[in-house]
Amino acid sequence: MSADTTQARPPRAKVLVASLTGSTIEWFDFFLYGTAAALVFDKLFFPSDDPLVSLTFFIRPLGAVVFSHIGDRIGRKKTLIITLSLMGGATMGLGLPPTYDSIGVLAPVLPVVLRIVQGMGIGGEWGGALLLAYEYAPKGRRGFFGSVPQMSITLGMLLASLALTLMSLLPEAQFEAWGWRVPFVGSVLLVLLGLWIRSGIDETPSFRKAKEEGNVAKLPVVETFRFHWRAVLVAVGAKVVETAPFYIFGTFVVSYATGTLSFDNTAALNAVTVGAIVATVRIPLSGRLSDTFGRQKVYLVGAVLLALFAVPYFLMLGTGSVAVLVLATVIGLGVFWAPVTATIGTLSSEIFSTRVRYTGVTLGYQIGAALAGGTAPLIATWLLSRFDDSWVPIAVYLVFTALISIVAVSLAHRASKAELERAGEAV
Repeated sequence: MSADTTQARPPRAKVLVASLTGSTIEWFDFFLYGTAAALVFDKLFFPSDDPLVSLTFFIRPLGAVVFSHIGDRIGRKKTLIITLSLMGGATMGLGLPPTYDSIGVLAPVLPVVLRIVQGMGIGGEWGGALLLAYEYAPKGRRGFFGSVPQMSITLGMLLASLALTLMSLLPEAQFEAWGWRVPFVGSVLLVLLGLWIRSGIDETPSFRKAKEEGNVAKLPVVETFRFHWRAVLVAVGAKVVETAPFYIFGTFVVSYATGTLSFDNTAALNAVTVGAIVATVRIPLSGRLSDTFGRQKVYLVGAVLLALFAVPYFLMLGTGSVAVLVLATVIGLGVFWAPVTATIGTLSSEIFSTRVRYTGVTLGYQIGAALAGGTAPLIATWLLSRFDDSWVPIAVYLVFTALISIVAVSLAHRASKAELERAGEAV
C-alpha cells in the first residue's frame, strides 16, 4: 500500500470546519447581497428589483459543469481552494465598486462581473464542501457528516442579518456612504480562515483510492449524463422541496407578512431569525437520525410534513398574531425543512460512484436550485398578485414541489443500485 494511502487523516473536526466555512461564505454573501440591494443598491447602482439578486442561481449550473469536472479529474481539495478564492474575492470586491454618482452609467458593470464570478465559484463550491465531509466520514456517520455543510445556509443567513443590523446602527448618511461596505470587505477574514483550514487537509480517501486505481473519469460531465442521468434526475428532484419552501418560509414571508398582512417589519424578520436558529440546531440532529433510520426515510418524513403544513402555515399567518407568526416560521423552517436539507447531500452522494460523484451531486443540486430556488419567490409573488392576494395557490405550489421530491427520492435506491452496479462498486 502506498504512503499516500496510509497518510494520517486530519482530525474530523477540522474536516467538518473546512467543509462548513466555504459554504457559509456562499450563503452569507447571498443574503448579504439581497439585503444590501434592497437597502442601498437602488440608490447607488441600480434598482433593488434588478435580476442580479437572483443572477447566481442561473450562473451556478455553468460553474457546476466547470468545477465538477476539475473536482472529479484533479481532486476535491484543489477545486475547493479555487472556488473559495473566487467566491471570497468576488464577495470582498462587491464592497469596493464606485457609485453611480462617481462614474455614472458604468457603476453597475463591476457588480455584474463580480456576481458572475461569484456564481461560477458557488456552482462548484457546494459539491466539494459536501464531499469533503462525506468522503472523510466513517461509514456509520455519513448522514451526520453530510448534514454539517447544510448548516451553512442558516448560518450564512444569520451572519448576514447580524452584520447589516450592526452597520445599520450608524447614521443613515454614514451607512449609505461606507457602512454597508464593511460586511462585504470584512468577509475576507472568513475566506482567509477557510483557505488556511483547507490547505492543511489532504485529498479525500475516496478520491485518492480512485486515482491510485486509475478509476478517474476523463470527461466526467459526458459520463454522468450518459450513464448516470437517472441519478441526476433524482438529485434534481430531491432539491425541489429543499429549496422552494425555504425561500417561501425564509424570504417571501417577510414581504407577504409586511405587505399583505400588515405585520411589522421587525416582527417578520425576527420570526425568520428564530426559525433559522432552530434549523441550525436541528440540521445536524436530523443528519444523525438518518444514520439510524436511513437517509430516504428521514428525507421523506420531512417532505411529507412540508406538504401537510402548506395550508396550516398560511392559516397561522392569517391570525395576525406575532407569536403565531414566529411559531409558524419555526415549524416550517426550523422543524419540517431541517430533515430535508440535512439529508439531501448524503442521499445524493450515495447514488453516484466515486468517479463522477462530484459532477453528479453538483449538477443535481445546482440545476434544482436554478429551477426551484431562483424562481420560488417570483412564482409566489406572481401567484399572490394573479389571484387577488389569496394564499391558496401558493400553498398548492408548495404541495406540488413536495410531490415532485417525494416521487424522485422514492426512486433513489433503485437509481443507486443500478448506477453503482454499472460502475462495479458495492451498493
